[in-house]
Amino acid sequence: MADSVLWRRLDVPGHDACRLLALDAGWRLAGTAVFASNGAPSALAYDVACDSAWQTTAACVTGWVGDRTVDLVLEADADRRWWLDGARRPDLDGCRDVDLGCTPSTNLLPIRRLDLAVGDAADVRAAWLRVPGLTVEVLPQVYRREGEAAYRYASRGGAFEALLTVNAAGFVVRYPPLWEAE
Repeated sequence: MADSVLWRRLDVPGHDACRLLALDAGWRLAGTAVFASNGAPSALAYDVACDSAWQTTAACVTGWVGDRTVDLVLEADADRRWWLDGARRPDLDGCRDVDLGCTPSTNLLPIRRLDLAVGDAADVRAAWLRVPGLTVEVLPQVYRREGEAAYRYASRGGAFEALLTVNAAGFVVRYPPLWEAE
């Protein structure tokens, strides 16, 4: 099985193309985001591996943001301990998801993993790659399913909120004010 999507950025010039692949023991999200960051061309290729329960096991991001080269690897073991480029990151321990700040693709991970009923909500701790800063930190999030294809997403204690519309695969197709599927 493979599903794919092409997004257009709404806040700055850019696009992202992503593919979801079913593997024998899990899932793989692979894509490339091309966008302007502070007016400079940027391109990040990403590859995220998940186990059969939709928990992130690894994420690789390569490319550039402006004049900065990016080549990083996040890894998590079965006990939810995390490493960044081989260095232990105990501050990320317990995170089940990765959130790559250059793409809406990683919203699919908690949406699929949680499988919320309409009206239900869940708290999520994600290992968040900030873009353009390229730092990794914990990002507390809340997903509330508001309809068959609608999720209220909030992060940073509600400082950011968006009503996400998803397709049958779980890909976000509307993420105002940042992304829209083409």
